[in-house]
Amino acid sequence: MKTVIKNIAELIQTEKTPRKWVAGEDMKNISTIKDAFVEVENGSIISFGSMADWAGIEDWNNTEVIDAEGGMVFPTYCDSHTHLVFAASREDEFVDRINGLTYTEIAQRGGGILNSVKKLQDTSQDDLYNDALARLNELVQMGTGAIEIKSGYGLTLDAELKILRVIKRLKENTDVTIKATFLGAHAIPLGYKNNKEGYMDLVINEMLPKIAKENLADYVDIFCEEGYFTVADTIRLLEAANKFGISGKTHVNQFNAIGGVKASVDLGALSVDHLEEMADEDYEALKGSNCMPTLLPGCSFFLGIPYSPAKQMMEKGLPVALASDYNPGSSPSGNMNFIASLGCTQLKMTPEEVINSTTINTAYAMGIGKELGSICVGKKANLFITKSIPSYAYLPYSFGKNVIEKVMINGKLQ
Repeated sequence: MKTVIKNIAELIQTEKTPRKWVAGEDMKNISTIKDAFVEVENGSIISFGSMADWAGIEDWNNTEVIDAEGGMVFPTYCDSHTHLVFAASREDEFVDRINGLTYTEIAQRGGGILNSVKKLQDTSQDDLYNDALARLNELVQMGTGAIEIKSGYGLTLDAELKILRVIKRLKENTDVTIKATFLGAHAIPLGYKNNKEGYMDLVINEMLPKIAKENLADYVDIFCEEGYFTVADTIRLLEAANKFGISGKTHVNQFNAIGGVKASVDLGALSVDHLEEMADEDYEALKGSNCMPTLLPGCSFFLGIPYSPAKQMMEKGLPVALASDYNPGSSPSGNMNFIASLGCTQLKMTPEEVINSTTINTAYAMGIGKELGSICVGKKANLFITKSIPSYAYLPYSFGKNVIEKVMINGKLQ
């Protein structure tokens, strides 16, 4: 069965040949086609172009026609950093911050990550799966077609395995492209409060081999930050993961620049995420590397911390990706349309830069750039159709309105 989407006001992010990523000055540019069509077959894009060049329909019996009615068509978002599997919300900490407590103070009182850990350990795998599936279905309707999901709210062998097995079930039972990341080194559990080395031994010598054996993780992650894990811990974990053929995607520079970027780059990390604080040596480490700087403006918005210096990164010739950091404590939203708005309003990125940073560049940060991230023949037909809007800049401009009319994943309307 072939599907044709016709009467598209503007087809956004088209490519003849898939690019690795978009960087520096090139991020200001995107390719579009006005008054366009897209043809889809067997879940993939087989043709696109101007309506004036459309050959029409040869076999009406085996063709579904979708009239975009003057809406625009985008590739779906690739959200390359989330913590989608969690047990409960944390609005009580939200109120604590309103009343003056900092993120660090809340963590020191047993809140933060450890709060989510306790709740998750007491929640069944089925309940975690059902809740995560409901969240994922909501995100799809808001335009997300690929998502990376981290563990890290378990911090025991059994609980980390539970999260990763939930992610595996999501992979098996949805059409969304999903990548799983093992984040056992997310925080130091209470039982190891004075024995971080002992906990690192557990992560590396017990958790990692079991996870690798069951093929539960596409990537490994660590929270490299003062009060959590050191650069030496990061090097140790990434070296161990590399022996299993698992690349890194690390949390670095959220509150302090302590050298985690260079360590991650040197050990082949696919992305370094957060980057609210940057030192000169961090920029230098990223130049010429194959590592994607990934910014999480939803976290800065919700916690009231500085935003990442996106403009400086692009001025230095680097690529930039934007992801949601969807989690119950510091960024309780996976709405990538809002992330796009924050990219424009807070990071001072142009709409074109934001489109590149949430499609092609996040696809690279997930290792799926050959499959997703643009409108390109041979890529998966993961698309969304907007209502009639005046320009593609209207999408990040209208942050309080849902302008997405239809979403297609693997060629199927959701």
